[in-house]
Amino acid sequence: MTKADMQKQPDEVANMFDGVAKHYDRTNNVLSAGNAPIWRFATVRAINPQPGERILDIAAGTGTSSVALTKTGATVVAFDFSPGMIAEGRRRHPDLEFVEGNAEHLPFGDNEFDAVTISFGLRNINDPKAALAEMYRVLKPGGRLVICEFSKPPLALLRVGYNAYLKYVMPVVAGATSSNTAAYDYLEESIRAWPDQGELSRWIRGVGFTRVAWRNLTAGVVALHRGRKPEDATVLASVAKRKKSATTRSIPVQPQ
Repeated sequence: MTKADMQKQPDEVANMFDGVAKHYDRTNNVLSAGNAPIWRFATVRAINPQPGERILDIAAGTGTSSVALTKTGATVVAFDFSPGMIAEGRRRHPDLEFVEGNAEHLPFGDNEFDAVTISFGLRNINDPKAALAEMYRVLKPGGRLVICEFSKPPLALLRVGYNAYLKYVMPVVAGATSSNTAAYDYLEESIRAWPDQGELSRWIRGVGFTRVAWRNLTAGVVALHRGRKPEDATVLASVAKRKKSATTRSIPVQPQ
């Protein structure tokens, strides 16, 4: 797959996920060597959903992660850009609220959610920094952000083995378990191109989150990132002023 292939438009990526919706969860369990439920459990623990809270689960796919968050009484909105994933999710979980849309332009008001989470979806967004800024916007002051995403194993030997798995083993497994192997070719390339743990943490901090931290899962194959939207009004005002200033600087001046 070329660099041009990686720069797909949102509709192209959504179409790829439409094609794998029916067997998506099964394929993920196989490709992750059974680690997918472990990563999901760790993400739910990090979010720590409470009764009565409203949680936004971005890139929710068929809703497997969203359902796990409802067990303690939280209300969860399952958000995804793939109509096929949402259709399959509604079939499996008719009581769950699904919303289709673009994470760069979330169709929600400011300060709506107690927590926002995204698992293995930030890589698939055309402008992940814009999506992070939107997550910040829709969170209530003090709200929690949790991101579970593929990352870079810190040990060189493990990185070599992991890259070999991505290149040689994953295509074979995906071919045997998925109805759309092109989607998993894209998965391999998107993982390779994704920044490491430190860089993603800087992106999260850069849009205004505080208390930013991460920890490795499965030796760094996956990393769990956290952040908080500040509660202090002075800090919130400072972040808003910085963002407004950055936006103003980015607007080109038209010649007279």
